Amino acid sequence: MGDVLPMPRRRDLAAPDLEPEPLWREALGRQLRAERSARGERIADVARRAGVSPQYLSEVERGRKDPSSEILSALAGAVDLPVRELTRRAGVHLGAGSGPVLLSLAA
Repeated sequence: MGDVLPMPRRRDLAAPDLEPEPLWREALGRQLRAERSARGERIADVARRAGVSPQYLSEVERGRKDPSSEILSALAGAVDLPVRELTRRAGVHLGAGSGPVLLSLAA
């Protein structure tokens, strides 16, 4: 029998030298951590206000967990942002490949 060759993914064919595009949960987690850090708060503080465990919030921030819409709403509220604004900020850098974006609500 012959050797098994791995098939390249589409993104490997299009731009082999670029980093892989981050997953939504990774972009959202990085943005959530940036918001929390900018406020000078601990994971335990934000988790308590959102009604989740600190361990769960840590996993969300590290991009390991994909929160439900209800949990996402609670987490956004815990950092004083509407869900739409938190997801917009995460989405801004998702395609651009840059880091977290901290913007005012007026932006």
